[in-house]
Amino acid sequence: MHLYIHIPFCKQACHYCDFHFSTNLSQKSALVDAIGQELVLQKDYLPTTHLDTIYFGGGTPSLLTESELGQLFDAIHRQFTVSPTAEITLEANPDDLTADKLTMLRHYVNRLSIGLQTFSEETLRWMNRAHTATEAGQCVRLAREAGFDNLSIDLIYGIPDLTRPVGPIWLHDLDRALLLDVPHISAYALTIEPDTAFGRWTQKGQLKPIDENLAADQFEQLSSALRGAGYDHYEISNFAKPGHYARHNTAYWQQQPYLGLGPSAHSYNGHSRQFNVANNTRYVQAIAKGGLPAEIEILTTTDRVNEYLLTGLRTQWGCSLTQLNTLLGADFVDQQTFELADLYQKNWLHVQNGHLLLTEPGKLFADRVAASLFV
Repeated sequence: MHLYIHIPFCKQACHYCDFHFSTNLSQKSALVDAIGQELVLQKDYLPTTHLDTIYFGGGTPSLLTESELGQLFDAIHRQFTVSPTAEITLEANPDDLTADKLTMLRHYVNRLSIGLQTFSEETLRWMNRAHTATEAGQCVRLAREAGFDNLSIDLIYGIPDLTRPVGPIWLHDLDRALLLDVPHISAYALTIEPDTAFGRWTQKGQLKPIDENLAADQFEQLSSALRGAGYDHYEISNFAKPGHYARHNTAYWQQQPYLGLGPSAHSYNGHSRQFNVANNTRYVQAIAKGGLPAEIEILTTTDRVNEYLLTGLRTQWGCSLTQLNTLLGADFVDQQTFELADLYQKNWLHVQNGHLLLTEPGKLFADRVAASLFV
């Protein structure tokens, strides 16, 4: 089983981020208390109380103090048993990762996911990131010195053209990332969300999104460079050296049950999904009254088939036709004959060992391929 804990606090708002967070840290202690109480309320949500992975996401979990992390782990261990080989991940920003902070974190977690995003000082400022290009390079070295060998870094491509050529900056980011030789890299195309600074700039005509063809070129450069360096492209946005796949995120993509705690966190138990309220004050107040501030969605057969298509096709394992038939209660190929034929003809999809898999060209259209097969 798998546990996700959302820490909804950040030092400052990145211009591209539409995740739930607050830059007002005054509620941090109260929210940590509430997450501990939610653990008690939710202790029977999962089929078992044995955890194989724990993931601290955000927001910026690296803002947690030693006392707050200790409090959360005490609460976890009161309700669950944690596997001795559990993957325990914490998302971190480079500016938080001092030598002392890393030494503390090493007592609690065994995997760091570091939001580097870019090695360009200009781009970091434009994104309103809190760290510098120097810190982006140094934090990985410091993490290794503190004993972390299971490291992941995040990169962003598809940056709109500002006043400098985006192509060379992206190639420089790839070169710098490869020199770090971390075992896992996640890379995401910049998405302009409406309720962000970038979204508002775009609405006012102050920001022009990157050309889709250029973003596609950068994705292909990414995939080629990392595969050439020995990384498996095991999910559209994720690359890993053998033995270093993200176990927690893989559980999501393979439809395994997980429990999400904290404001805006989602949970899934195979039959339903649960969505916590995305408001810190309402979350804390509801938990204090012994209530669960969540909406529950019971999944239909259609929901389960379509979610499997959406997540499974993004991975190197694809979607099992046998599993699709079982979920659907009918022959999937018979029902989607026309759509499948069209995708085969476009060379976006193929069948191998009874699994539907994206081709290399098809990876550029993963969501479109999944949507076209929805039942």
